[in-house]
Amino acid sequence: MTMTNKHSTLSWKNYLELCKPKVVVLLVFTAIVGMLLAVPGMPPLDLLIYGTLGIGLASSSAAAINHFIDQKADAKMARTYNRPLPTGDLNSRNVLVFAAIIGLIAMLILIIFVNTLTAVLTFLSLIGYAVIYTIYLKHMTPLNIVIGGAAGAAPPVLGWCAITGEVHPHALLLFLIIFVWTPPHFWALAIAKREEYANAGIPMLPVTHGPEFTRLQILLYTVLLLIVTLLPYLTGMSGLIYLGTAVILGLGFIYYAIKMMRNTDDKTAMKTFFYSINYLMLMFAALLVDHYFLLSFSS
Repeated sequence: MTMTNKHSTLSWKNYLELCKPKVVVLLVFTAIVGMLLAVPGMPPLDLLIYGTLGIGLASSSAAAINHFIDQKADAKMARTYNRPLPTGDLNSRNVLVFAAIIGLIAMLILIIFVNTLTAVLTFLSLIGYAVIYTIYLKHMTPLNIVIGGAAGAAPPVLGWCAITGEVHPHALLLFLIIFVWTPPHFWALAIAKREEYANAGIPMLPVTHGPEFTRLQILLYTVLLLIVTLLPYLTGMSGLIYLGTAVILGLGFIYYAIKMMRNTDDKTAMKTFFYSINYLMLMFAALLVDHYFLLSFSS
């Protein structure tokens, strides 16, 4: 009895790990922000719940497919060798069936309870990450994360579309922020783990062009990111609360990028990576606070 319970717990944890919960939580958070920003006040509760559930399950399905496709490379990297497939805790069939089931449920939820456009865009994002990025871009070009970042930047657009049924220019601004944020975020990690990527045969930028070149690109992208994050204020989408946050956090990101150029150790690169995660969460939180502050002020 004890062994069965232990096995079931282990299986549950393995399937949860397939979903990359930490990544998916961040994606879903940006999608929810997109939903809340889409309308004055609170969006319809049913659309908020079903939209969140559908986008979250679709993201989890894409993550599971990524586990399946990357299992050989994962086995060669210290960061990923203990994932369920390389360890043998799950087999390929387990993973594909799981990904197919939650992916199908996600699409049904979005089509039936949300709207068809959101379902189509979510499906395209799933294919973009799980297939186009993981199978082709990741192994073909050092610019893999630049191009593939479009799939990860989609959730705010999906969230906005779930509430309004359309792709609004303001939603595209949210997309642009995450799109420009993705390369410096991921390249910081890639610098720290470059030997693992090289061993796995994945042509990440630090592997093909060296850490020094990559650090320069991170700095340039963080400067571009600061400029891009001013657009919500300049277009009237947000106010001074967001603007102040964007400037402070953006300068902080640039500080870390400059620090990476001066201190070339992996520890600094990882600190930059973790800062970038907090950066994105705080930026989107600031958009929300600003949005509801402006509403309360205008009312």
